Amino acid sequence: MSTRRATHRTGLLAAGVAVAMVGLAYASVPLYQLFCQVTGFGGTTMQASESDLPAKPLARTISVRFDANVTPGLPWSFEPAKTHETVRIGERRLAFYRATNHSDKPVTGTASFNVSPDTAGGYFVKIACFCFTEQTLQPGQTVDMPVTYFVDPAMMDDASARRIDEITLSYTFFPVDTPTASGQKAVKTAQAKPAPNQG
Repeated sequence: MSTRRATHRTGLLAAGVAVAMVGLAYASVPLYQLFCQVTGFGGTTMQASESDLPAKPLARTISVRFDANVTPGLPWSFEPAKTHETVRIGERRLAFYRATNHSDKPVTGTASFNVSPDTAGGYFVKIACFCFTEQTLQPGQTVDMPVTYFVDPAMMDDASARRIDEITLSYTFFPVDTPTASGQKAVKTAQAKPAPNQG
């Protein structure tokens, strides 16, 4: 009888461990994204609010390059409105990316992002962006998606980062097979926007 109980207990324990592992597997992606956003690990940009902006930008400038990619299976074109701009370190800037749905049905996508070189990830700070948010585009619809950012002046105190003269902000859009309720709502509310001045 005790052997049967021990076997039953072992089976329950093994099942519990299996369920926990599955749960961790599903949670690992958002937890990793959160970790990267907080720490800037792996070239992931930091997040901040308007109140975190430096009081005064530095005189030092740096080049920011914008890159855009779409994974297979998403019938969109996706590109930055401008591919390069020169910014003062600590200056609040606004950039746009443009996406167009080339299919004959609504399509939902979501974007991940990265900054290179990796060392710059902890100093490229996003105030607002469209990453990790479902974007639903109607057939033929074009939208402009803003990114508000600044380069943290603390970069100048880092011996390995202060030599960087160009930072690349790269976004990759991939399809969402089962949009959430908010993604479905975007199908009804999203409207095409005019392209920003290429300046």
